[in-house]
Amino acid sequence: MPTLTTSKHDYPGLTKQQLIADFKVVVADAEALIQATAAQGGEVLTNARNKAAESLNLAKEKMAEAQSAVSAKTRIAADVTDEYVRAHPWEAVGVAAVAGLFMGLLIARH
Repeated sequence: MPTLTTSKHDYPGLTKQQLIADFKVVVADAEALIQATAAQGGEVLTNARNKAAESLNLAKEKMAEAQSAVSAKTRIAADVTDEYVRAHPWEAVGVAAVAGLFMGLLIARH
């Protein structure tokens, strides 16, 4: 049975999906900056632009790998949950009922 692992570097309140989304925004901004300076001349600026483009391409590849890993772990979690619910339907109903009751009490309290 597959297991899910978490990193000791996980930040509370920040999901991997949020991190990937934020990273995509940074990459898009960097690409826009590279395109905006494309008309500017100079060997130093051209070299800097080329190095930045290479770094962005590498970052995009790593981001795609991270996104695939998150998707794979999500699929594994869904499959494990599905197997458990099918094997123990009444326990799953009981857990859902208790969770619903708890959530209802919390909402009613506020």
